[in-house]
Amino acid sequence: MCGICGEIRTDGGTPDLAAMARMVAALVRRGPDAGGVLAQGAAALGHRRLKIIDTSEMSSQPMVDPELGLAIVFNGAIYNYRELRTELEGKGYRFFSSGDTEVLIKAYHAWGTRFVERLNGMFAFAIRERDSGRVVLARDRLGIKPLYLARAPNRLRFASTLPALLAAGEVDTSINPRALNFYMTFHAVVPAPDTILTGVEKLPPATVMTVEADGTARQEKFWALAFGPHPEERVYDADDWEEAVFDGLRRAVKRRLVADVPVGALLSGGLDSSLIVALLAEAGAHLRTFSIGFDSVDAERGDEFQYSDAIVQRFGTDHTRMKVDTARVLPALDGCIAAMSEPMMSHDAVAFYLLSEEVSRHVKVVQSGQGADEVFAGYHWYPPLARSNDPATDYARVFFDRDHAGYRDAVAPAYRDGDAAGEFVARHFDTPGADDPVDKALRLDATVMLVDDPVKRVDNMTMAFGLEARVPFLDHELVELAARIPVDLKIAEGGKGILKRGARRILPNEVIDRPKGYFPVPALKYLRGPYFEMVGDLLSPDAVRRRGLFAPGYVARALNAPDEHISPLNGSHLWQMAVLEKWLQEHGIP
Repeated sequence: MCGICGEIRTDGGTPDLAAMARMVAALVRRGPDAGGVLAQGAAALGHRRLKIIDTSEMSSQPMVDPELGLAIVFNGAIYNYRELRTELEGKGYRFFSSGDTEVLIKAYHAWGTRFVERLNGMFAFAIRERDSGRVVLARDRLGIKPLYLARAPNRLRFASTLPALLAAGEVDTSINPRALNFYMTFHAVVPAPDTILTGVEKLPPATVMTVEADGTARQEKFWALAFGPHPEERVYDADDWEEAVFDGLRRAVKRRLVADVPVGALLSGGLDSSLIVALLAEAGAHLRTFSIGFDSVDAERGDEFQYSDAIVQRFGTDHTRMKVDTARVLPALDGCIAAMSEPMMSHDAVAFYLLSEEVSRHVKVVQSGQGADEVFAGYHWYPPLARSNDPATDYARVFFDRDHAGYRDAVAPAYRDGDAAGEFVARHFDTPGADDPVDKALRLDATVMLVDDPVKRVDNMTMAFGLEARVPFLDHELVELAARIPVDLKIAEGGKGILKRGARRILPNEVIDRPKGYFPVPALKYLRGPYFEMVGDLLSPDAVRRRGLFAPGYVARALNAPDEHISPLNGSHLWQMAVLEKWLQEHGIP
């Protein structure tokens, strides 16, 4: 896990090495162990390294293979790199390191851009051909690793974070109206290629982008999620599907133990993280687990320790429990929001930020349970969709923070045109490839919402402290398997039925049957005291007027009755607006 960046000149000029240095400096927290820049003709590649696989200097980046004429910067982890290396050695390739980065160089040389289809892991990389000047950029199937782009005449820059591109300079920082509609409507999810800023885009997941020396660029999608069973699976009963799922999950968990440093686990006490801990224990791993909790507000509980403690007791983990006083949250918000590559409204971002700070003192790698809800139908909106005659509308009703009329009421007149989010969801539900309404929603959530909310949140918050998070539920083979499972097995027992069915063999029922929880941070939902004062300052009449994004009258009404402005997903509308304003301030955007 690392941070990468680069500049490609398409006019024969030389890259701006001062801008490169600023980008690399902005990525230090993602890769605190080492760094470097390679300038080669019309391109420059930059890297910050977190040493996880092959901690020797032989796997330092940017990595150059002079014999093949290739250079690479890579962020991520390839879990099947040893198998690929063996196959490549059989083709006559010689290796000078023992890590996964060099395997990517040889694999590209051997198989071309389609080599990405052979990778099991999370990745974003740039490979440059010395002789042709061609640069190939790619991002993994589920978008676990980020890659941002900033285009200009005769130049393309890329980086693992949006703030790194801002550090390089010369970025159009005006607000993207389409992205603002997504942000305020689709629970802060802004699908690729858009970002909140007009001058920055992101490479879509499962995409290879090839940039020729003359600037000609093309993108190719190399993976899509298909729903419905394979022919041989049509005779499967519930027992067969359960066996297949748990075999797949075991493989996914075991793959994510590939590292030359210890691997821990984040333990919320929910079904997903508890299953990971159980299967890690089954695999014989030494278990370091970590939990976090906050103060309660009114009747809303701020921790789930009773459940995580039950798992710790069952599996005898070496456990660290972190209880955060509400007073600690406020000082952490500056760092948390600054660490966001894009503004995110979910309250638990600060929970992951504080937890990552603590966990990074003990381990460099953790497994985490993100993705199970979006892959195995764990959210409350899936079961009702099975009976829906208008699933796109019904999905929007429960997931969107506002309807379009509410959006128009909340934003300034200049941003009221168009319903980008509504049109996007309707189009997604109409796309062939998933027939059942629940599968349509799962496809949207697994390939779009998950990428630009939970997964991005975990990446940003863990990497703020040089901590690598691995997500077994997003093993692409497991995701493909889940998409083939009949809907009724997924939505059984209120959701994630097939997981709950198998979990009863290895987990306490109290964990499986508990109400669904998250990392709760009640202070950011029910704004009180200093939190409300902070939001009031960020959204003062002068600040709102100066920024020109929100309707002053709407903001005033929300400040007068904050508890009445809560989204269907229990997010604070005020917090959503305040995070955007704070994020813009943190990154010096006037």
